[in-house]
Amino acid sequence: MMSDNDTLSRKPSVLLVYYTYTQQALKVAEAMAEQFRKQDCSVTLAKIEFTDKRWLERFSRFPLKHPWSEVLGMFIPQMRGATGEIVIPEEAKRDDYDLVCIGSPTWFFRPSIPMRSYLVSQEAGPVLDGKPFAIYVVARRYWSINMKGVRKLAKKRGGEYVDNIHFVYAGRQIRSFLALIGYFTHGENREKYAGIKIPPTNLQPGYEEQARAFASKLADGLQVLAAPAGDPPVPAAKV
Repeated sequence: MMSDNDTLSRKPSVLLVYYTYTQQALKVAEAMAEQFRKQDCSVTLAKIEFTDKRWLERFSRFPLKHPWSEVLGMFIPQMRGATGEIVIPEEAKRDDYDLVCIGSPTWFFRPSIPMRSYLVSQEAGPVLDGKPFAIYVVARRYWSINMKGVRKLAKKRGGEYVDNIHFVYAGRQIRSFLALIGYFTHGENREKYAGIKIPPTNLQPGYEEQARAFASKLADGLQVLAAPAGDPPVPAAKV
């Protein structure tokens, strides 16, 4: 049985649930987790696995074998809001977190099929119901539709939105897209694609500091849970 002292000393618990193919969403999650732990929070990372047989083969390897057709082949499913088969780790089914952070990569402006599938799943309901949630979005260029989509889906499951942050790759529309295709082709950044000078793709320098600052702000808002009885509560950050 948990004692009163155990209850009062309980660390605020945070779930970082995400999907990633290029590992960018994981890098942000790891930076955030480091900061949460520094501020005495208990942190759980949970990766959603994309197992739908319609797309499993292309996402089972990196780099892609046919990057143009395999990337553009996701356009129609994304536009129609498709969902698919996923594997949800046990950690992303629990209902005992004080904060849920949702990491959503952007596929053609919208939440990726794996994250959309998780958010509409039966398992996500208890995780989010009545719980504060924050969102971080990783995007090549346009992130706002993805952000709004995740927020809408999580609120439908009873979640209480608190804050968001986004990370955008370098370069304007065409060159950033060519840089990403080049990365999917070679598995590394190149200076040129088809003779066109391109910027480096993926997270830009400084993302770790941004992620830690975001996590710090969220953690400040959780510390009220750890305030001993009879003491003035720690002011929660406005998020």
